[in-house]
Amino acid sequence: MQNKPLQESLDIYVWEGNSDIAERISQCLASFDIEVIRADGMPVTRDQVSLRSSLAVISVTVIEHVEFSIDAWQKAHGMPVIWVAEVGRTANPRVYPIEYSHILMLDFTGAELRKLVFRLAAELHASASADREPPPLIAHSEPMQMLVAEAEAFADCESSVLITGETGVGKERIAQLLHQRHGRYRHGPFVAVNCGAIPDGLFESLFFGHAKGAFTGALVAHKGYFEQADGGTLFLDEIGDLPLYQQVKLLRVLEQSAVTRLGSQTEIKLDFRLTAATNRNLREQVQQDMFRADLYYRLVVIELRVPNLEERGRIDKIAIFNNLLAQTYDQIPPPPDWLLELVATAKFAGNVRELRNVAERVGIIYRQLGDWDRARIDRVFDRLGTMEAANDGNNLAVVRKKWDEVERNRILSMLDANGWQRQNTAHALGISRKVLWEKMRKFQIVDSDAVGEAE
Repeated sequence: MQNKPLQESLDIYVWEGNSDIAERISQCLASFDIEVIRADGMPVTRDQVSLRSSLAVISVTVIEHVEFSIDAWQKAHGMPVIWVAEVGRTANPRVYPIEYSHILMLDFTGAELRKLVFRLAAELHASASADREPPPLIAHSEPMQMLVAEAEAFADCESSVLITGETGVGKERIAQLLHQRHGRYRHGPFVAVNCGAIPDGLFESLFFGHAKGAFTGALVAHKGYFEQADGGTLFLDEIGDLPLYQQVKLLRVLEQSAVTRLGSQTEIKLDFRLTAATNRNLREQVQQDMFRADLYYRLVVIELRVPNLEERGRIDKIAIFNNLLAQTYDQIPPPPDWLLELVATAKFAGNVRELRNVAERVGIIYRQLGDWDRARIDRVFDRLGTMEAANDGNNLAVVRKKWDEVERNRILSMLDANGWQRQNTAHALGISRKVLWEKMRKFQIVDSDAVGEAE
């Protein structure tokens, strides 16, 4: 076993209650750069711990223990928790939320403990890296200079901003620029949420938070995304992917500037700047009843469009490529002119995201061989051209859109024919009920008369 599988030193706070686990944990982790701290009876706040290099191991026996301060623990809730329990708990995320999913049985082995600790430590390190200053914004081309000038003109106002553009153009980077330039909100958090990755059944808990005891497994209170962004910026990426029934819940909070946690009656006032991004045409989705008009107009007070890489031209392509190489690989020499010409003339269907991938592959070639191997690098760009030909500009996107429309209409017809009974509709379509639900979510199919209907 390696002596140091950790990226950096780690503190583990142990609340053992009646379980007698602190000494076992110390012995299991004795050969690593980890300090085990007995925390029973010691309140822990954010001022006392480094949340980016700390985690907690807590026995469930301390929840009702007089020395365990729930209030103090809530202040440090950004720290990951490993719960030690005598009885296993369900893995169903609706019952046992993902933030409480790290469970060790009371008779845990050293290997089980180390595996979980190292995994959480790696996640902490990755999160810390993501929170560092964003990379410099490359804006040498005229379209990008115009965008940056417009963004800075509106950066210090409090109105909502909708950022549009193709996949991979860097919409989140523009949202970060708006956050950094705001006179008041820049001192608060920047909370980025991928709306296309919100699991069904967890929307309310993730966005609104929940009170202790709101449902089975809610051992402590939890702040949702809205509260986490208080005093800063909430960035909703892929906003066009939110189903209609979730959009109305989002709109209510934005209009009232307040949120109520699940299981609580207390309304919490909020103050944050909202930015959102999408690669979809929301105006078109509104016309097709696939996006709420009231939410759209709430978002589009200010609209910024990020140009794609082709619009930015060779000057930005080369500058981004050089910057990515320098960031990723230390002491790498300047690329030769023939390589920069390849970058300048290539078409990147995935925009900056795809250019980043190419830069990484080219950098690996140089790092491993110590040379700009033209034959291998040419093959990298040849594959890029093949992928572009296969995607053939917008043709495939048009075809996919038509396929989606056909499938969406077919599902709607079947639902109507079966009285919106999901089980019967799934059977008629020859798919499972789960697949039907997934397709309805994908195509944002909601029948207001059928919502909540017993089946």
